[in-house]
Amino acid sequence: MLSLRLTSFTHLLSPPSSAAIARRSPLILRRRHHIRQRPLAASFSAQSATAETQDRVNNSKNRVPERVITPRSQDFNAWYLDVIANAELADYGPVRGTMVIRPYGYAIWEAIQEYLNVKFKETGHSNMYFPQFIPYSFIEKEASHVEGFSPELAVVTIGGGKELEEKLVVRPTSETIVNHMFTQWIHSYRDLPLMINQWANVTRWEMRTKPFVRTLEFLWQEGHTAHATPEEAENEAIQMIDIYTRFAYEQAAIPVITGRKSKVETFAGACKTYTIEAMMGDKKALQAGTSHNLGQNFARAFGTQFTDENGVREHVWQTSWAISTRFVGGIIMTHGDDAGLMLPPKLAPIQVVIVPIWKKDDEKAAVLNAALTVKDVLQKSGIKVKLDDSDQRTPGWKFNFWEMKGVPLRIEIGPRDVASGSVVISRRDIPGKQGKVFGISMEPSNLEAYVKDKLDEIQSSLLERAIAFRDSNIVDVTTYNDLKAAISQGKWARGPWSASDEDELKVKEETGATIRCFPFEQPQGNKTCLMTGNPAEEVAIFAKSY
Repeated sequence: MLSLRLTSFTHLLSPPSSAAIARRSPLILRRRHHIRQRPLAASFSAQSATAETQDRVNNSKNRVPERVITPRSQDFNAWYLDVIANAELADYGPVRGTMVIRPYGYAIWEAIQEYLNVKFKETGHSNMYFPQFIPYSFIEKEASHVEGFSPELAVVTIGGGKELEEKLVVRPTSETIVNHMFTQWIHSYRDLPLMINQWANVTRWEMRTKPFVRTLEFLWQEGHTAHATPEEAENEAIQMIDIYTRFAYEQAAIPVITGRKSKVETFAGACKTYTIEAMMGDKKALQAGTSHNLGQNFARAFGTQFTDENGVREHVWQTSWAISTRFVGGIIMTHGDDAGLMLPPKLAPIQVVIVPIWKKDDEKAAVLNAALTVKDVLQKSGIKVKLDDSDQRTPGWKFNFWEMKGVPLRIEIGPRDVASGSVVISRRDIPGKQGKVFGISMEPSNLEAYVKDKLDEIQSSLLERAIAFRDSNIVDVTTYNDLKAAISQGKWARGPWSASDEDELKVKEETGATIRCFPFEQPQGNKTCLMTGNPAEEVAIFAKSY
């Protein structure tokens, strides 16, 4: 039996200082019974209507969908929760604030893992695993770390029916236990660099939660490295945030802004925190990944030392970096629309769904045979394909269902298509007739080339659309009044900043916005701080965030 003393947990991947906790304003997780299962609106189903034959028109009229999604413009949070429930991404766990990630949602996380795992290994990191339980004394060793995390830990006090001699912490992050082990493994400069990563779960006891974005327990990867020089550690921290940036752009089609966190927003125990910040569909910022230069803070706390080439004992220089399942939430909130999910093809569990259409029994065999042939052709070319040949639902219902699941391409095959040796292809990112093309040849090389080309087009289109949305909602400001006006309009404010930590906290208190980062890409020329009027070397981006 385990006895847990549980308190609140801070924003995942954000610097968990006591000041940051006081400034949070996350949305509240709705319980299962608050998600209504209503009939789909006519406007939702109308997007899938086909004009090729009367049979298909009739099919669209005879749909019997079972779900509805709240319009994004009406209630963004309700929309988000509806998409998660109706697209079968996750469900609520029996413990408040936990979630069960369903197969379709987990498949998106697996696609993220597959890409990053390759990149981590290409850059010299090895996967391993550390225990979930950490002695409480480890957390106390690094002063700022304990200040940031202690109020929010899940603590085990009883094990096996007996009071434990020392309390255990359920892993919130692993810097402390990693250093404990590094101290035993690192002796000489020959043991460096030591670069590892683990795919694990962590527990951060949130009082207010939101599926994928902020939950009591979540999945992530956390990399930890030790180096002989500060330059190596800094290069590592930059290298990993660059990997996250490329992943966001190239795989998730999310145009993040990469930069350095302010001192107030720096991870507890780090010297520098680098971040990728993404603009969601409601214009709030999502901290989508972080990379920390830990300096020698944890090494000094744990005595993690090595003997250099001159025989001198030195403390190692360290980094840590992470991306979590909150990135799944970022994909939903960046690309989704009123019809549901819209997945970038490179991360979609299903890239193409095939919907066979027949009206008479004597048409079924030929249509299914053609559908199976098309499926085989695409699968052999490396495309992830689903054939929905179930009899229980009409084709129109299937159109809506797979649109809601965000499948990038839909192939429709009916009797007339079989006769002409062609198929109809619909794009998820272009609703209705505009996104539908008739008469695409079933000939394998032609079909394969066409589908791959369209998947690439969708991937690029989603990124371009997200970039345009982001750029149109960032306002350049030169005064504090300009900043307040931009934030009040729900936009991001970008302006010169050299003011104090106290001034930064004042902005948060008065506007609800925080410094998301000092972007790596900085404008040239002289700058004047928007708050103090003093010279400033950098511009900062302010926004309300999750």
